[in-house]
Amino acid sequence: MPQREDRGRGARRLVDVAAPVAAVLAVLAVWEIWVRLSGTPVYVVPAPSDIAARLMDRPGHFARHGAVTLAEAAAGFALGCAASVAAATVMAHSRAAERTLYPLALLVKVTPVIAVAPLFVIWFGFGSFPKVLIAALITFFPVLVSAIAGFRSVNSGALDFMRSVSASTVEIFLKLRLPSALPYLFAAFRITVPLAVIGAVVGEWFTGDRGLGSVIIVAHNNIDMPTLFAAIVVLAAIGVALTALTAYAEGRTLFWHESRQAQRR
Repeated sequence: MPQREDRGRGARRLVDVAAPVAAVLAVLAVWEIWVRLSGTPVYVVPAPSDIAARLMDRPGHFARHGAVTLAEAAAGFALGCAASVAAATVMAHSRAAERTLYPLALLVKVTPVIAVAPLFVIWFGFGSFPKVLIAALITFFPVLVSAIAGFRSVNSGALDFMRSVSASTVEIFLKLRLPSALPYLFAAFRITVPLAVIGAVVGEWFTGDRGLGSVIIVAHNNIDMPTLFAAIVVLAAIGVALTALTAYAEGRTLFWHESRQAQRR
């Protein structure tokens, strides 16, 4: 019986992987055929084969700039998450702090990143720091909202019990509030990891010397569409890899949660 269940899980995982791969291959095939039959110029829409050829022709170039963007996105994601969790901890324990700080956080959310990116470059220079800040800025609000909701979603019975045994605020936070918030936090992480990559790219548009954002700008100015699309493919691969890594970390961390138990059935 356990062997049959294992085979069933393996078949489901195979289908989960094969279905999206088949869909992507089908889209690429239609794209290739359409470009070839319509005679669309390469400077308008390159065929997937042209994009693949450019990637294979300059792998080091894309790997080098991709590593820069990845480092900036990862640093911005970590900074934004740390700041948002710290702010959410204060807000979850104080309604007055929430009423004071939440409007400021909302102001950060509604301010277009594309508008503040040039200011960050002026204030902080042309290095990696302004791109990290932009990635952190775009990460901050979604994690903040989820963290506040998670910290307040504790079981009332468990909370009353911990208070009855004279648990300190720190003990309640570490042993009850934080574990209760983890599903909310990982849901926010899955959303904000790709956003951090977008933030890093937006910052690179205004500095233009390193990173995939600068590759896209230069390729656009030169009407080099294969290079532009190749950079987009690398960005997509980075986003998918980071999302998969986040999902893996969630599975390893929340193995005890009922949502993970349901997925194993």
